Amino acid sequence: MNSSVSKLWTWQFFLIILITMSFYLCLQMLTGGFPIFVTKLSHNPTLGGVMTTAFMLAAIITRPVTGILMHKINIKKVLCVMLLFVLVCIMISYGQQVISLLISLRILEGVGFGVTTTLLATLATNLIPEERMGEGIGYFGMATSLGATLGPMIALSILHSFSFKFLLFVTMFLIVISFVFSFFIKIKQSQSFAEPPIQKEALMDFVFDKRAMLPCFLVMLFYCTYSGIVNFINSLGEEEHLGSKVSLFFLIIAVVIVLVRPFSGKIYDQMGHKYLIYPASICSIIGLILIAFAHGFTTFFIAAVLYGVAYSVMQPSFQAWAVSKVFADKKGTANAMSLSSMDLGMALGSPILGSVASLTGYRGMYSLSSLLIVALVLMYMMRHLKDIKAQKV
Repeated sequence: MNSSVSKLWTWQFFLIILITMSFYLCLQMLTGGFPIFVTKLSHNPTLGGVMTTAFMLAAIITRPVTGILMHKINIKKVLCVMLLFVLVCIMISYGQQVISLLISLRILEGVGFGVTTTLLATLATNLIPEERMGEGIGYFGMATSLGATLGPMIALSILHSFSFKFLLFVTMFLIVISFVFSFFIKIKQSQSFAEPPIQKEALMDFVFDKRAMLPCFLVMLFYCTYSGIVNFINSLGEEEHLGSKVSLFFLIIAVVIVLVRPFSGKIYDQMGHKYLIYPASICSIIGLILIAFAHGFTTFFIAAVLYGVAYSVMQPSFQAWAVSKVFADKKGTANAMSLSSMDLGMALGSPILGSVASLTGYRGMYSLSSLLIVALVLMYMMRHLKDIKAQKV
């Protein structure tokens, strides 16, 4: 096989990783900062939560539409326009204190987030050689995951030391970086992008592909548990008087991601996802239970490492699996489904686990959330056994 065919780290792939990292960091900083700002402004935590819900629902609704239009648009031009669109939304929100306007802007930012992340994921998967898909998506997922874990932590630090206006300045700077880098993207309008559906009635197939359904559903279950981490780990830390040490939970996860992702991607390509999903599920279950029984930072640290291993493995493995199950011209659809499933898990996990916490307390909630991973691994095991039987026939 020609080595050039298998090359992963091309200049274009590196560029996509940089844009993705910068963009995710920007949007996740806003996701962490907006609820705090609006809650203080309105003295109503519910309105703070609405900022996140509005953003995520807009992204979820937008992604399937992007999957349909992927075959009819110039991806580079749309990417540049959407980055500029998000920048304008952030600029308009600067100095604003009208809650309804801020919510509307978060909806528009959610649209920009949904379109842009789907475009970036599809660009990445079309640059990755098929035989290195797990490794490539692992690195791409590292950029998104680092943004998702470090963004809220950086936002909290900025709000504590400076102001929300300074936070907006930082996010504007990150968007400008993404915008400038996007001009250097080179697109070959191949069949993967340009070929329209053969039949008109097949158009809706580009919103959904049942072949990618299981990995997308399983990643949604996992992100329900991650929503519990993002939304409630600080409250549990306050109960245990850990103070600012709780924010280190996300830093530990980020470090684990950097250490694990390069190896997990290669394991996926060489051995398959079953060698990743089973141990990651065990790590996740133990990590969540340790959080529930934690009475000091040492236990929190161990829990963060174990959950970080699971987080490092689950998302890119399920996304690579979803992409590998569909035809080449449906990669955009698979990516949109996978990313939407992650957002849906975050959107559903917050109110559901919040309701559980109000009945059982935070410790009970984390213990019970481990059952979601039990359900995940059981469903995965059933599919695995079904595939083994099919191969024997």
